[in-house]
Parts: sequence; C-alpha cells; structure tokens
Amino acid sequence: MEYIKSDVFKGKRVLITGHTGFKGSWLTMWLTKLGAKVIGLSLDSGHKNGIFNLSQIGKDIIDIRGDIRDEQKIKYVFETYKPEIIFHLAAQPLVKYSYQYPKDTYSINVMGTLNILEEMRKYSEPQIGIFVTSDKCYQNNDWDWGYREIDPMGGIDPYSSSKGCCELLISSYRDSYFNTQQFMEHQKVLATVRAGNVIGGGDWAVDRIIPDVVKAIKGKQDIIVRSPNAIRPWQHVLEALSGYLVLASKLLEGNIKYSGAWNFGPHSHNGITVKELVENIFQHWGYSGSWKLENKQTTFYEAKILKLDISKANRLLQWFPRWDIYETIEKTTDWYKNYETVSIKELCYRQINEYCNF
Repeated sequence: MEYIKSDVFKGKRVLITGHTGFKGSWLTMWLTKLGAKVIGLSLDSGHKNGIFNLSQIGKDIIDIRGDIRDEQKIKYVFETYKPEIIFHLAAQPLVKYSYQYPKDTYSINVMGTLNILEEMRKYSEPQIGIFVTSDKCYQNNDWDWGYREIDPMGGIDPYSSSKGCCELLISSYRDSYFNTQQFMEHQKVLATVRAGNVIGGGDWAVDRIIPDVVKAIKGKQDIIVRSPNAIRPWQHVLEALSGYLVLASKLLEGNIKYSGAWNFGPHSHNGITVKELVENIFQHWGYSGSWKLENKQTTFYEAKILKLDISKANRLLQWFPRWDIYETIEKTTDWYKNYETVSIKELCYRQINEYCNF
C-alpha cells in the first residue's frame, strides 16, 4: 500500500463532520497526528466511553456543536474557518433506527449532505470534499461477488436507500457544478467513499455486533445474535480511514482524475459470518460464553451477503488492506480489554502506528 505522506496534511484546514462518532474520532486523531488543523462539527460529544470523550482530543482541535441540517451553522463554519478539505461523516448510521424513524434518517443523511454541497458551491476558494456513504448504497442482489463502483444504487431499507440517494445527489452536483473539465473555474473536487462493515475500538452504537459482544462479555452473559449466518465485509476502522486519507492526499496533489466513487473494503477472505466473528472475539478475549439465536423474528430486511470489489482502489490508488480478519479481531479486542485502564490517546496512537508500520 502507498504510504500516506507525513507532510501532505500538515497545516491544512480540515473539516470533519461527525467527528465525535466512532469513525470520526479515529479520523480526528489520525489527522491531528499528521499535523492538520482539524475543525470538528457534531451534534453532541458522542458516547461517554467513546474515543472522543476518553481521549479528550477535543482540546487539540476546533470543536463545534451543531446539527448538519442547520444551514446557518454550516455557513458559519465555512465562513469562519475556511476548510480546505471536508470529510463528511455526520449521519444517522443505523438500519434498525431507519425503519423506526425514516424521515429523520433521510433528513439527516440526504439534506445534511445537500447542505455541505451547497456551501461548497457558494464557497469561492479551492476545496476537496470527501463524502462517506456506505457499502449499503448499492442495489443488493445477494451476489457472491463484490459490488463495483459502477453498479446501480439502491437500498431496500431507509438507511441504505438514503445512502444511495446521497450518492446520486453528489454525482449530480459533480456533473452540474464541479465537473472536472471546468476545474480551473470552480477548483472543487468531490469524491465518495464506500466502506464495508467497519469494526474497531470505541464503537458503542446500539444494535451493532461488536458493542453487543463486549457488553455480553463484561456482563458475563451469552450474546443474542440476530443473523448468525450473514456474511459481512468486516474490516478495521483504520483500513477504511487509510483509504480516505490516501484518496485525499492524491486530490491534494492536484490529481482531479481521482474524483468520483471509491470502494474501500477488506480482502475477500475477511468476509466471515456473524457467528464466526463472535466466536473469534470470545477466543481472543479468553471468554467461555456462547451466542444464542434471537427468538423473535426480525421485522426488517437484512442482506444475507454483501461484498465490495476494491480492484479500482488497488489499481489506481495502490491502496490495499493490511490487516486480515484475525489481526482485525485482535486489535479490536485489545482496545476493549484495555480502554478502562490505559490512556486512550496513547492506545489509539499506538494502533495507528502499528497499522502504518505494518
């Protein structure tokens, strides 16, 4: 994999929306380590045991509270801090919640994205916008092969559909306002990034498998599993973020040909079942518990299999995953076993260093 040049982000004004969330807090730490001037915009400070709160990384950045749907707040951030790079991560990220609150899901995910795009359109200086969507943006046919960036958008559930909508919206703005052929006029570049099922330390979201496993272990209980045989493209959070950063570094160098959509997923052999993931975490933790199948029938649709084709990133960005599923599980388990007794900032920076020096 191509290394992220240590000086490419140094001194750059980088806006991260959703910077207090799971992926956002890891990205904030990594970019701060690389010398970027990070501006973070989030609705709240996230989970009390999340990386943002435990590491106190907010003291090292410009930390702003606001709703991504608030147009005036977005305008204020752009006018005051003049971001050169935008990583848009703020979202409603949960499938089950999207069934219960579809209007909120579309409002946050689609209109929040539109607000960022609109401010970029009005902004007079050069900017790079990297928009984080999801592997679930694709029309899912339960194929055994990976979805490519050129495959159709879709989404059966409101969350997946909202991410497909975001992709179409961003594509429209790229073609209408930020066309690469007129780059010298507008000097804006848009890219979307689609990652697999990201796991790692610091995720405490409801109805996610890793937080559920950790809670079961700490409570000395069996874990209830909803879809034990479902196959997911598991990858460590640092894998996805490294892809975002490699892409951003290419765009910073003026390579506008890298605008567009990108998949950042794991090696194909990382696609193990939910039950295999749970059993491997138990083994790494040294826990003798077990999992049980959820009794009540799931009332919402979940894909049986979902894979990403990452050949475009391999070929054009020279980006490749570094950690296989077992290394991923080991690093994830290590974080949750130790987060209560060590410096979170040191623990996260150590894992970032281990990833970069792999």
